[in-house]
Amino acid sequence: MLDLPDILGAARIVSIDVETTGHPVKTEAEILKLPKGLRLPGTIIQIGCLELLRDGEGWRNGESWQSLVNPEGPVHPQAMKVHGIHPNALRKAPRFAEIVAVFEAFIGDSVMLAHSARNEIGYLNYEMRRAKLAAWDAEPFHEGRFIDTQLIARTVFPGAPGSLDVLCDRLWIDRSDRFEHHGALLDAELTAEAFVKMTTGFVQDGPRSISAG
Repeated sequence: MLDLPDILGAARIVSIDVETTGHPVKTEAEILKLPKGLRLPGTIIQIGCLELLRDGEGWRNGESWQSLVNPEGPVHPQAMKVHGIHPNALRKAPRFAEIVAVFEAFIGDSVMLAHSARNEIGYLNYEMRRAKLAAWDAEPFHEGRFIDTQLIARTVFPGAPGSLDVLCDRLWIDRSDRFEHHGALLDAELTAEAFVKMTTGFVQDGPRSISAG
């Protein structure tokens, strides 16, 4: 993963999050054992991206992009409880191969930002390989391109749980839109806000507490 000194000269960062079917991604070894000609289902069902643009010593939000993705396969019921995306909403959505050109045009060659970035990297690489845009042993998306807010948080808040929810609470970021369901663009926005706060001097001593009455 990239460290903060690695991005001192960066003018643009793209925060990304994906929502998935909830089914595990098969490894290269598992795929090689499958019958030839078997079409594997996808795993990504939604992608959300937000650009951060350099603004003096800090960052400001720029354009955003998002899309549903038809995985051509089932969505796990437990995953639906997390993101609230029903398979009916995906039937007419474009396949990954049909949106990848727009997606790549948006991210360009920018540094990428994610929370628990290895997950996003794994999902994106699987979809690229499945769409025959990369060999099964290739890594078009790799750790050397990503900043991981989860890793930054471990330095800022040693010993704290690593979830995005906990990080938002530590940084006094409003995550109320996430109470019922997650969303790829929403999570990309929260990740970007957490990154900006952690890297521009805002550090909350403890988790936010909320009381009523």
